[in-house]
Amino acid sequence: MWLYGLCLVGGGLSLLYALSRWLIPALAQYNGSLALLWNDTILERALDLLTRSSRPQRMLAHVKRHAARGDPQSVIDAIDYFCRHKEWAMNVGDEKGTILDSVVCEVSPGAVLELGTYCGYSTMRIARLLPPGARLITLEFNPANAAVARQVIAWAGLEHKVQLVEGSSGDLIPQMREKFGIDSFDLVFLDHWKDWYLPDTRLMEELGLLHKGSVLLADNVICPGAPEYLAYVRSSPRYDSRYFKSHLEYTYVEDGLEKSVFLG
Repeated sequence: MWLYGLCLVGGGLSLLYALSRWLIPALAQYNGSLALLWNDTILERALDLLTRSSRPQRMLAHVKRHAARGDPQSVIDAIDYFCRHKEWAMNVGDEKGTILDSVVCEVSPGAVLELGTYCGYSTMRIARLLPPGARLITLEFNPANAAVARQVIAWAGLEHKVQLVEGSSGDLIPQMREKFGIDSFDLVFLDHWKDWYLPDTRLMEELGLLHKGSVLLADNVICPGAPEYLAYVRSSPRYDSRYFKSHLEYTYVEDGLEKSVFLG
């Protein structure tokens, strides 16, 4: 009897391993809800518990082991490898990252605001392409993420180009003129909480932080989605808005970036 029970336990563990190692990750590549639930909730919490570290901390350790110090592209490549082959993470990712790169090069901004630093991946993509003298202010609500992002950005040798500020976007955006000396932004990259996209956009409008020609670039507008923001920028006569179809980072799930030019 005990041998039968042992076989059942062994079979159950083998099945669980197969599900967690191959089947669920494979299905998550094609289903947005499953991808977010599995990668961003179940798997992350399990690994946090087992390793007694956070995903951002594990990503930072991978960068320090595998990326050349002072080489932004090497750090970006290391994070992409980590997210594709070790642990999925909600960076803008390599595929949508090329769209972000092209917009930064097109705008050649003198002042950039990034909403949502996370671990500094998109911050680095932006900072490495900025013209001399440009300013990049990135806001991160989570102090633990901000601590990791500072180290990642420094490892890439870009800390002199980035001003990372901890706090809520709703609290910090009104301080941009008085505290940071910014009259308006040429480019705003929205990649924080999706339900904050629209309130923060309206706040920037009210405060005059957008000038004619300012570009808003919003990530994850399809998955997880920002329907109210999309409806606003696509229907407002104040914006010329275009959708760039792509995929949720490191998956085959449809997602994209919305580029909206402020018309004044």
